[in-house]
Amino acid sequence: MDARSVLRHSFYLFSAVLLTLFTLSILSSPPSHKAELPDCAPHSSLCHASKNSIYSKRPAFLQTPTEHIRRRHSAAVPLHPLDPLTVTEMNRVKEIIQKHELFINKAYSLHSVVLEEPEKQAVLRWRKGNPLPPRKAAVVARIGGASLVLTVDFGSGEVVRHETGQASGYPTMTVEDMTSATWAPLASADFNRTVVARGVDLSDLACLPLSTGWFGKNEENRRLVKVQCYTTEGTANFYMRPIEGLTVVVDLDSHEILEITEKGKDIPIPNAANTDYRFTAQNSYQRLVNPISLEQPKGPSFTVEDNHLVKWANWEFHLKPDPRAGVIISRAMVRDPWTGDMRDVMYKGLTSELFVPYMDPTDAWYFKTYMDAGEYGFGLQAMPLDPLNDCPRNAHYMDGVFAAADGTPYVRSSMVCVFESYAGDIAWRHAESPITGMEIREVRPKVTLVVRMAASVANYDYIVDWEFQTDGLIRIKVGLSGILMVKGSTYSNTNQVNNEEDLYGTLLSENVIGVIHDHFITFYLDMDVDGANNSFVKVNLQREYASPAESPRMSYLKALRKVAKTEKDAQVKINIHDPSEFHIVNPTKKTKVGNPIGYKLVPGGTAVNLLDPNDPPQQRGAFTNNQIWVTPYNASEQWAGGEFVSQSHGDDTLQMWSNRDRGIEKKDIVVWYTLGFHHVPCQEDFPIMPTVSSSFDLKPVNFFESNPILNIPPNFVNDLPVCKADASA
Repeated sequence: MDARSVLRHSFYLFSAVLLTLFTLSILSSPPSHKAELPDCAPHSSLCHASKNSIYSKRPAFLQTPTEHIRRRHSAAVPLHPLDPLTVTEMNRVKEIIQKHELFINKAYSLHSVVLEEPEKQAVLRWRKGNPLPPRKAAVVARIGGASLVLTVDFGSGEVVRHETGQASGYPTMTVEDMTSATWAPLASADFNRTVVARGVDLSDLACLPLSTGWFGKNEENRRLVKVQCYTTEGTANFYMRPIEGLTVVVDLDSHEILEITEKGKDIPIPNAANTDYRFTAQNSYQRLVNPISLEQPKGPSFTVEDNHLVKWANWEFHLKPDPRAGVIISRAMVRDPWTGDMRDVMYKGLTSELFVPYMDPTDAWYFKTYMDAGEYGFGLQAMPLDPLNDCPRNAHYMDGVFAAADGTPYVRSSMVCVFESYAGDIAWRHAESPITGMEIREVRPKVTLVVRMAASVANYDYIVDWEFQTDGLIRIKVGLSGILMVKGSTYSNTNQVNNEEDLYGTLLSENVIGVIHDHFITFYLDMDVDGANNSFVKVNLQREYASPAESPRMSYLKALRKVAKTEKDAQVKINIHDPSEFHIVNPTKKTKVGNPIGYKLVPGGTAVNLLDPNDPPQQRGAFTNNQIWVTPYNASEQWAGGEFVSQSHGDDTLQMWSNRDRGIEKKDIVVWYTLGFHHVPCQEDFPIMPTVSSSFDLKPVNFFESNPILNIPPNFVNDLPVCKADASA
């Protein structure tokens, strides 16, 4: 195979990797297929519900969400101040900058082209039917080795350049950066000889661009990436077949190969047997459960208006895909059941950063301390969702419209889905004991609305759900699946390992070690609880003692409330031996009995970061030093790892901002929460891991006068159809 063919093969292979990882499923179970699930569409002859059902008359304004189809974006226009840039607007950005003096006759790349959101007060004042605030684009570009932050004004056609300050780091890699980095090593005869010497055919080579982190001055002033490679021979799961110890350092701007390190000559490439995860590659399968689906014969209960405004039950919010955050939830409001008013809960919520440090200090692994949002783009890695398997039949799908490095818009189809979920959970219940003589059994089913995206960041898949409940609770859930990043080994059994030797992980199969690592996902939550002026209150539960004269009890718990005055007061390390609740309250508004109106953050996924604070990766990932932070609202402080994350030194992180110790009482505040997972791999994670999930909640606390879903009806037999599979399906 000649060099040109090898380069072309590498490009196609890398593209195929990005496009196929979203289809992952449990090895021994087949995915659902349309023919296996009955079509219980509205008025279907397969579904039968009583005409006397209390739901038999469906309001006309509740329209069935769109099917999983290709959508035309060329004619799209913005209808809300927070709507993402349209195809027309992105083309306009490209046209304007190409005529600007900064870009004329110069090579450039655009690393981010997104809406520059209007000022918060302008958005809050806007009402449907009003003119939109002036539309602008926020652009991050690389020109002549410099990173520029620009504003493009559509009205005037002007380009404004912003000072980036002294903070270190580089912008998010473009897809073009990543693909070109994988080609670069193939231009080196030394690299090709090394690969062939390891017994790998160049036509089977698959390489990945790995962010380098930052570990000293020799890595400054050049935009770098490290490339490591695998073989696809015999399996689609090339991650299980690493060419261990082979690392190539590439300059992303010049594509120059700066260094080739080969420290794994004695390590065999693991066998391909039993590594392919595709359903078609299985010799047999076991159907553990019959196909299952949530059917809605009267259609879904939610609508998506004007392409981005979601309305469901008592909730309303704006939803848009984002190349860095994945999805952004804005203007989340819930209806008060007594007044009928829509009340503010959260102005903006998003995935701010992910930090994934691997715990192997050796040459080929020490730098693997990824920040998936700021380095790779969490949304850029979001794959099209798979109907019936990623999302149920009645899901509504939303595309992302992003910009390529030259500014040309492209569509990432069906990267977000919205659907109603019912898993047999209970919204509330009570049954009276027979001793009361009252035959009461009151139960209400819990149906929720889920906004989902799944990002395949090379080997790992992250499923992020924003789940809305009718009682006012918002649950943010992260699922981890995909494929482990593994290390080649000379060992085929643990009995060969010296007890004093550190494998830095678990031997999963012959010659395969799953390396220990962490996942930290930091969320940005601009809470506006019944308005913007909020306070953060730590409600600490403490043991108190009763005197013998007061009670035969010796001890009890007391809730002590402390309002955080400044940012440092609100920095929280979760401690199960120091139980607390964490409230965001509006001190200017109270319930009828005098309690401040609020929401509380209910922690979950509380694994803590154990790295030394002075370790270079942890300096960059300092936003994981606490699980909770609270900062005053600042439109420029949205990314916990800083604006430019790649190769940053940790000088522009949430930790640095919070150390200013600004006032946060009765202010427009932002709450930050980090979900944490420690992952010590096990054999069940091989060759692909079942999903592991954790979540945290934003829950009303004295926000409503009483239970807001007291008057919802139970299900009755006549309300629910009996669906039978069509024999012809």
